[in-house]
Amino acid sequence: MMSSWQVIVDAMPLLLQGLWITVKIVVISLLIAFVIGLITGLMNTSSNKILKFIATLYIDIIRGTPLLVQMFFIYFALPAFLDIRIPAETAGIIAISANAGAYIAEIFRAGISSIDNGQREAARSLGLSQVQTMRLVILPQAFRRMIPAFVNQCTISIKDTSLLSVIGIRELTQSGEIIISTNYRAFEIWGTVGVLYFIIIYGISRLSRVLERRLSLK
Repeated sequence: MMSSWQVIVDAMPLLLQGLWITVKIVVISLLIAFVIGLITGLMNTSSNKILKFIATLYIDIIRGTPLLVQMFFIYFALPAFLDIRIPAETAGIIAISANAGAYIAEIFRAGISSIDNGQREAARSLGLSQVQTMRLVILPQAFRRMIPAFVNQCTISIKDTSLLSVIGIRELTQSGEIIISTNYRAFEIWGTVGVLYFIIIYGISRLSRVLERRLSLK
């Protein structure tokens, strides 16, 4: 019988391929989600009722439905309705981006709202426009307060990628399932998959603490 160590060594190439797909999808999705979150968060803090309504509607729908349902809707329902084909990886990126974008929008809203309104009024009294006030005064301060929440959302999105296996994407979790279906060594493979997830998430947490310390010193 093959040793546990040999099982892990043999499985590592396929697991690393899955890990690479996981990391790629998370990075692309979070970059898109950050843009969605910034725009939607600003719309949600706007005094324009229409923009605020659109932002609130989007956030409520995404937060009120499971990610798995959103994923099925984008991969199966939307292409059938529009009579188009969306590749599984693209559908996965869209689903993760849209989902994380709604939560990041709330992070932006909370961060911006946490800045004292007096600073906004002071900036405007110095002659700064509304956009300049937001870009130069409000967002830099709010961003520091948002870092822990951003990191939290990042780790959630990494874990959410395990759901992508249901639409056939060979990310880390599905790579583990494929290997187990051939060697039936669930203990070694799931243990290794868990360790790989932990290494990524722990690394991000450590980096965020370093970033927080550096920003707090400025």
